Amino acid sequence: MLKVSEQLQGILDYLLTTQINLLVIEAKRENLINGFTQLAVELIALDRWDPSEGSILFGAVTTGTIWEFGRLDREKKHIQRGLESYRVPEDIETLLRILLQILTS
Repeated sequence: MLKVSEQLQGILDYLLTTQINLLVIEAKRENLINGFTQLAVELIALDRWDPSEGSILFGAVTTGTIWEFGRLDREKKHIQRGLESYRVPEDIETLLRILLQILTS
């Protein structure tokens, strides 16, 4: 559990770290809207908790079959939601490319 304050807390389902953090959470009941809100709160909490110098934190919300990405610009304090959704297995190649790019940039 990550707890910065009463408002900024959550359970990180997956946190993969390299030089950039990728946070992956699972949306409840196939609800990506609430899942993205939860992701945004956890990215903000992670920003305050993690002293690393990376300027961007990346996150993904998934139902298992649908994935959406977002990012937090740590300097501007701005959350941005990706425009695309990616489906498994239809978009698996693109999805894996995105994950690899985030982890190796």
